[in-house]
Amino acid sequence: MEAADAELDRRFMALALALAGRGLGNAWPNPAVGCVLVQDGHIVGRGWTQPGGRPHAETEALARAGGDAQGATCYTTLEPCAHHGETGPCVEALIAAGIARAVVALEDPDPRVAGRGNAMLEAAGIEVARGCTENRAKALNAGFLSRVERGRPLVTLKLASTLDGRIGTHTGDSRWITGEAARARGHLMRARNDAVMVGAASALADDPALTCRLPGLGSQSPVRVVIDGGARLPTSHALIAGACEHRTWIVSTQELDGDGRHAGWREAGVEVIEVTAEANGRPAPGAALEALAARGLTRVLVEGGGRLAASLLDAGLVDLIEWFRAPGAIGGDGVPALAALGVDRANDMPRFRRVSSASVGEDVLDTLVPAG
Repeated sequence: MEAADAELDRRFMALALALAGRGLGNAWPNPAVGCVLVQDGHIVGRGWTQPGGRPHAETEALARAGGDAQGATCYTTLEPCAHHGETGPCVEALIAAGIARAVVALEDPDPRVAGRGNAMLEAAGIEVARGCTENRAKALNAGFLSRVERGRPLVTLKLASTLDGRIGTHTGDSRWITGEAARARGHLMRARNDAVMVGAASALADDPALTCRLPGLGSQSPVRVVIDGGARLPTSHALIAGACEHRTWIVSTQELDGDGRHAGWREAGVEVIEVTAEANGRPAPGAALEALAARGLTRVLVEGGGRLAASLLDAGLVDLIEWFRAPGAIGGDGVPALAALGVDRANDMPRFRRVSSASVGEDVLDTLVPAG
């Protein structure tokens, strides 16, 4: 392919990736996919995965293109599905529409697809170009890839602390450590994740709503997940009382049911997920994430508290850290962002690599990934 043609493919795939991003946080259990149909250099159809995972991006783009899809090039961020589900395979729809060429950023690792979609297109005489902006497509759908390949969702740990790593004063006051711009960015993170997770102690201390309250994005509030092995959350808590309005799941253990508390949660509309307990009686973090993945979640934002964050870090289950740092200090008597990790030597501490740093109002947002 000539350089000019390759550059054109990258440009149209960039548009498809931008469309795919619209599905983050609401396309689960399916991947967030974008599709652009191009005829003679002009876009004739575009689509992205709709809420709940249906319709798929290709179906949406074909519906908009109509007869103009005949002879067009299809740019899709993920290999078209080749299996029958609630609807027919997208690859069959593309073949029936008469597209001439397909540019596919990433092969779908789902065993039901795994190359079959591309092979079916080629068998129908359609040219398939693979791997255009593949790394960008992987990054966008890292959550879906994690659920398929590792059996757990992508885990993002969000921290909002002072320069000395404190999230509250010695009295427990924490409003507000960071500024308004940082809090708005945090709400946007909620909208782009399938679920937001907190521990029971944070839920009891902070009484959080765990919804997205940005104008126009209220409908994209994530599933609210509370880790509560000891069944501490009373049925009168706002998270429980509002479970019928906002989907709420509680991960707990059968061993510590709190005198039948689970039944009360279920009556209030909460989905109770019982997992195995660690020696300390708390839900095993790995088992909790596997249970969430089994229910379709691909991206989980962890917002607190320190004990939950420490347990995930200790188990090596944090894929991304979004750390908001406020330009102030509270001191050693403040509440730490992380509970004890039991690290004896500095060389043994979990290490991360900063990939970006940006000013958000008066605060700084560092994005970090595991150093390994």
